[in-house]
Amino acid sequence: MKVAVVGASGAVGQEFLEVLAERNFPLDELVLFGSARSAGKVFDFKGKKLTVKELKHNDDFKDIDIALTSAGASISKEFASTITKYGAVMIDNSSAFRNDDDVPLVVPEVNAEDSRNRPRNIIANPNCSTIQMVVALKPIENLSKITKVQVATYQAASGAGAQGIAELEEQTRQLAQGEEPTINKFQYQLAMNIIPHIDVFLDNDYTKEEMKMNWETKKIMHTDMEVSATCVRVPVARSHSEAIWLETEEELSLEQVREAFNNFKGLTVIDNPQNKEYPMPLFVAGKDDVYVGRLRKDLTNPKGITFWCVGDQIKKGAALNAVQIAEWLIANGEVK
Repeated sequence: MKVAVVGASGAVGQEFLEVLAERNFPLDELVLFGSARSAGKVFDFKGKKLTVKELKHNDDFKDIDIALTSAGASISKEFASTITKYGAVMIDNSSAFRNDDDVPLVVPEVNAEDSRNRPRNIIANPNCSTIQMVVALKPIENLSKITKVQVATYQAASGAGAQGIAELEEQTRQLAQGEEPTINKFQYQLAMNIIPHIDVFLDNDYTKEEMKMNWETKKIMHTDMEVSATCVRVPVARSHSEAIWLETEEELSLEQVREAFNNFKGLTVIDNPQNKEYPMPLFVAGKDDVYVGRLRKDLTNPKGITFWCVGDQIKKGAALNAVQIAEWLIANGEVK
């Protein structure tokens, strides 16, 4: 089993290396690729030193079985045919192919079987905020069809990459020292602030990030449910949070939903408000599961449920989800 990581020096690329090692992924050889700027960098993987190769249009992927790519949409589009030319399955973390009808958009806990139908040998990893939400929605959908979802996200600085977290850290230091904060990555100062703006605004005044949650949820869950999102950047280093309201066709009890949550692989329930126990980014960072809590009936709708959801967007929201797709492909004989 020969695996490639494309974009190895980025935040998600580094997370790929950690997750592959943590899970003892069944590979015989790991090859790292990056830009001309990253080529030559050396990274440690399970005690071995691996040197990053420059990504080029050549035959470097001839013997690769699975390529985990996270180098941005433009690079993914440019190199997709080079990567898949000899049969490698490309599991792509960018937005390049998510809306393409001939590319499955996969969260293994929700729609792993979609991975079988990949005419271009490309599988897309969904947006991080969508991934954690659909993991939490799926056990409820199994009880009764969800007709409507409203979500407000509270997204960490690192969702904007390594530069995002570096800017938050720098601004925090500057403010503590009475200096004017440096603003480059975000629209405004993020430290001591929240910004209700992630990605570009579209004609309907929703941002692209908000519409991704609408488009991607429908594709992953094969549903016509209505989805409306407001996505907010918050001064948290790592792990996204979401407040979710949903409506089902049939009225569900909290006991039914809690049992479904508890029995669903990939979810951890922390829901004991009397003892101040609920999921928070501070304690979820670095964890594999999506965490849910604050489970309540919606006061405005007898068929409504509301809850709080937290997930590490670099891990489950990116690298881990892609590696889990690769594991599923191997376990189900799609890659040998």
